[in-house]
Amino acid sequence: MGLGMNATGWWRTVPVLADAGHTVIAFDNRGVGRSSRPPGPYSVEQMADDAVAVLDAAAVERASVYGISLGGMIAQEIALRHPERVDALVLGATTPGGERAVAADAETLAFFRRRGEMSAEEAVWASVPYNYGPVTRASRAQLIGEDLAQRLRFPIDPEPYAAQLEAALGHDAYDRLGSIEAPTLVVHGEADRMVAPANAQLIAAAIPSASLLTFPDAGHLYPTDEPAADQAVARFLSERSSPDPSRSARP
Repeated sequence: MGLGMNATGWWRTVPVLADAGHTVIAFDNRGVGRSSRPPGPYSVEQMADDAVAVLDAAAVERASVYGISLGGMIAQEIALRHPERVDALVLGATTPGGERAVAADAETLAFFRRRGEMSAEEAVWASVPYNYGPVTRASRAQLIGEDLAQRLRFPIDPEPYAAQLEAALGHDAYDRLGSIEAPTLVVHGEADRMVAPANAQLIAAAIPSASLLTFPDAGHLYPTDEPAADQAVARFLSERSSPDPSRSARP
């Protein structure tokens, strides 16, 4: 999942993928949820190796890899560092990093820094204008409340949030994306304030096998703003892998 978020952030997506016949393994990145909280600094490369360690522990040789936001940066590095482990790649609401990436607006960047000083509950509420599209904020507040309840099951501490933020800020994969051979779907909400939508175009253009899917009214957490996104991801993965007939979801 993304910056400061744990595996509960996938609560809408996991059932959709499992119902499509896929075995789903969702995990907490270092510093959040039920994972350990080692001292920083963290790096995206380090967190990519963590993800592969999860595959090793689950005895999974190859997998489709799906990441959102910081998780999308981690997914890029998994495909670059461990290409033999990746069947297909889904990069959601993320950036290639580096000098060519399109930065968020000044207000959003200031919020990233300020958020680390907030309590967990204050931070998730303060994130709402940045995470969700205008339609959801105006008329579907219940969906936001459901998401926040899931996120607050395992609140993040300031120190690992700062370590994850530094990892995200240090991410730079743009010049290497052309070497990714896995079939790739790039997904982005056109109302995303956290990660500028132009970054999705950069990634899709840089990866030879990539296709781009955008949703006009969706913000950063597009699975909540636009349920069709999860369905589209499920179809993409089903076309490129052999579904598990047990249709199981694993924590």
